[in-house]
Amino acid sequence: MDNTNSKIVTMSFLALSALIGFTIATLLRVFSGAFGAVARAMEYDMVRHGVPVLAALGLFAYLQFNKGVLTWADEVIAEVKKVVWPPVKDTRGMTIVVVIMVFISGIIVSVFDMVSGFVLNQLMK
Repeated sequence: MDNTNSKIVTMSFLALSALIGFTIATLLRVFSGAFGAVARAMEYDMVRHGVPVLAALGLFAYLQFNKGVLTWADEVIAEVKKVVWPPVKDTRGMTIVVVIMVFISGIIVSVFDMVSGFVLNQLMK
């Protein structure tokens, strides 16, 4: 693995670990409102702050030092580098087409909803 890939992989693992730590902290807060045992455990700083941080650090260490995961990540980066991305002009044009089609679809669904609602109201009277 070259140095550029190594930096990308490490930053990706770090971002994933931080996200998992944040998710665990949020789940602990939510579960403390629903379960008394979790609420009592959340009174301790080690549980409130330590568990998410330890989980994030453990996940990062596992990902960073597992040769199989590093090989897989390097292969993913190599495959992504092979992708031929469309030019900016084409991307902008396709984005405009998609926005217009979503707008037209929204109008069609809204009209159908209004007409069907009107018909049902007339049938109920």
